[in-house]
Amino acid sequence: MDQLIRKATPEDSSELAELMNLAGEGIPAYLWGEQVAPGEDVMEFGARRVARTEGGFSYTNAHVATIQGVIAGMLLSYRLPDPYEIGSLEAIPPVVRPLMQLEALVPGSWYVNAIATDSAYRGQGVGSRLMQLAEQLAADSGAEALSLIVAEDNIQARALYERLGYQRVARRAIIQFPCCPHAGDWVLMKKEVKR
Repeated sequence: MDQLIRKATPEDSSELAELMNLAGEGIPAYLWGEQVAPGEDVMEFGARRVARTEGGFSYTNAHVATIQGVIAGMLLSYRLPDPYEIGSLEAIPPVVRPLMQLEALVPGSWYVNAIATDSAYRGQGVGSRLMQLAEQLAADSGAEALSLIVAEDNIQARALYERLGYQRVARRAIIQFPCCPHAGDWVLMKKEVKR
C-alpha cells in the first residue's frame, strides 16, 4: 500500500478543514459558523481560513498522510510562543478560553493542536505515524516537550496518548456549545522530547 506523509498545501484545505473539525470536536465549525455570511457554507468558509498562510489553523502548520494518493489523516502542530500571552479573555470566544488557558501552561512546547484520521483509514497506523512525525518536528524545533489537549471522556484518544508517554498536567472545564460531544474537562497532556 502506497503511504506517504507530506507537508500540506493550499489545495488540501477542504480535506484539512473537515479533519480539523473532526479533531476539534466540532469547535472549528461552531466558530466558523459564527463568522459566515448568510447562506455561506460553513466548511467552505473553514477551508478558506485553512488556505491562509497566517494563524494556527493555517495549512502551513499541517502535514497530511496519504494512502494511494488520498488524504487519510492530518496533523496540525506548531511551537507555542514563550512567553505565552493570552491577553484579555473577554476578547476570546468562551468555548476556546479553557483551551487557551491550558496552552498557556506549556509555553514553548510543540503543540499538537489537531490530529485526525479519516474513518475509512482507521486502524492502519496513520495516527501513530503522524504522532511520530510530531515528535520529530518537536525535536527538530528545539522544543523540550510536546503538548496536546484531549477531552477527558474521549477515553480511546486519552489511552493512546498515555501509551505514547503523555502525562496529564492540568484540566479545565469544557464550555458547552451546540452539538458539543463531550462533558467534563479538557485535559492538558505533556511529553518530554527525546533527544
